[in-house]
Amino acid sequence: MSRYFIHLAYNGTAYCGWQTQPQLPTVQLTIEQALATLLRHATPVVGCGRTDTGVHAADFYAHFDSTAIEGQKEIKDLVFKLNNILPPDIAVFDIFPVADNAHARFDATARTYQYHVSERRLPFRQGQYCRIYFRPDVEMMNRAAKVLMEYDDFTSFAKLHTQVKTNICHLTHAEWTPEADGLVFTIRSNRFLRNMVRSVTGTLLDVGRGKLTIDGLREIIEKKDRCAAGVSMPACGLFLTKVEYPYL
Repeated sequence: MSRYFIHLAYNGTAYCGWQTQPQLPTVQLTIEQALATLLRHATPVVGCGRTDTGVHAADFYAHFDSTAIEGQKEIKDLVFKLNNILPPDIAVFDIFPVADNAHARFDATARTYQYHVSERRLPFRQGQYCRIYFRPDVEMMNRAAKVLMEYDDFTSFAKLHTQVKTNICHLTHAEWTPEADGLVFTIRSNRFLRNMVRSVTGTLLDVGRGKLTIDGLREIIEKKDRCAAGVSMPACGLFLTKVEYPYL
């Protein structure tokens, strides 16, 4: 069996997240079924992460094993055929061989997410941003975003009752920037906790609307209590935009 990485993107609106769930539409199941049809054997895939229901991925990697691919021409044919049978909200960019022990999830060294908000009603971006009904103070939100990088325990922003060994994350970037129709929050870390980006975004927006001070943000982080943080923002505005590996 040879191992391959598959590089893809998807609009998560129609799916109950990445990970396969019984009798529910998921991205993982959709890709596994397409690969099995073309390769003519069961083809489990392991993703670089587990995006939640409605979350999008502009840059996503997964790995799978197969004995049915013989060379570069077969890889190109497989990419072409996958894009023909997959639904239009999933796109395969590339498939390439990797070492037998390469792992799409555990080998990733950093991930970047972006969250999009706008004060405007955007009919052509439905399901891809979150509308807000106030004008946030971007300067204050960026001051708050810098505070995040002073800490590494993000228990206050983690979904409760999840099975993880640690809530330690090493952030290397957190910033709000303007875009054509609103604002985008970009955050990069070696790892993220479940629901972390959406709850961080909601808490920073509380700073931006004057409901929370910088000192208040520090208190929230140091309490290590999810109930102390702001609301979790809707999934529709969240995109996984970059996954980094030491060998790519």
